[in-house]
Amino acid sequence: MSAPSGPGGLEDAIAGFLAYIARIEGLSPETSRAYASHLVAYLGWTQRAGVDGMGAGVRDLRRYLAELRRARYAPRTVAAHLSAVRALYRWMSLEGLVEADPASALSSPKLPRQLPRALTAEQVDALMAAPDRGGPEGLRDAAMLELLYASGARISELAGLTTASVDAGGRCVRLFGKGSKERIVPLYRRALDAAGAYLATARPKLAARSRTAGQPGDALFVSSRGRAMGADALRDRFRRLAAAAGLPAGTTPHAMRHTFATDLLAGGADLRSVQELLGHADLGTTQLYTHLTPERLQGAVARSHPRG
Repeated sequence: MSAPSGPGGLEDAIAGFLAYIARIEGLSPETSRAYASHLVAYLGWTQRAGVDGMGAGVRDLRRYLAELRRARYAPRTVAAHLSAVRALYRWMSLEGLVEADPASALSSPKLPRQLPRALTAEQVDALMAAPDRGGPEGLRDAAMLELLYASGARISELAGLTTASVDAGGRCVRLFGKGSKERIVPLYRRALDAAGAYLATARPKLAARSRTAGQPGDALFVSSRGRAMGADALRDRFRRLAAAAGLPAGTTPHAMRHTFATDLLAGGADLRSVQELLGHADLGTTQLYTHLTPERLQGAVARSHPRG
């Protein structure tokens, strides 16, 4: 296959790559949108700079990264752009669209290690008290918050839940994470009760409001208009509840995932168990949370070390 040249060729290649990651790799919509945004930016740069994206070399890509730095993009943003461009060229190389992969010679920038932010017990209590449980929307919101805190789920995973995902008899929830990998997470009684109350009374009322055939299907979370709620809709509800609870601006649903992990470690759970519950492929990712629980580690040393 001969490689297409010029911006049009790169534009077609980007479209093919985005279709591939959405269809084959099973990346979340948020990740796919981020890749699309970064690659559109790269396409625009090749057009402005007069670079043939299908024949770009290492020097061209370094020029692109240098421009991002001159524009004062944060190091993590530059790294995200590079990750998208690297994935694109790796795919194009495998597909035979380019003769060589210029991005493979580029090293990722070193990033400062950021510790995840977890909520305090007081903040969690305030958040859980925010929904008005007197109506169906409030029961839905309460179930959403309890399931987030009980399972450590990503918001995209929560959006993928169906009415059959919560197993009251087995006291667990079935989640599908990155790459459609399944994991089963045990649930505490309060989360099961919140989900049960929502399913029994609130969800049927919300689903009955739908004016669209086939909506909301078997989606667990349903909007006030009777539609299945995606990640963006759930994220918006969380923001509103966090604001009502007086949490710091910018608090996201991911804070509940961090809090879940931190609280488990503080309570004595081992790293391997937390890794499995979170669905982390790399134990090193889970180890970040040990920096947030120095008291637990000090206690472990005091209990276990011969001179403790």
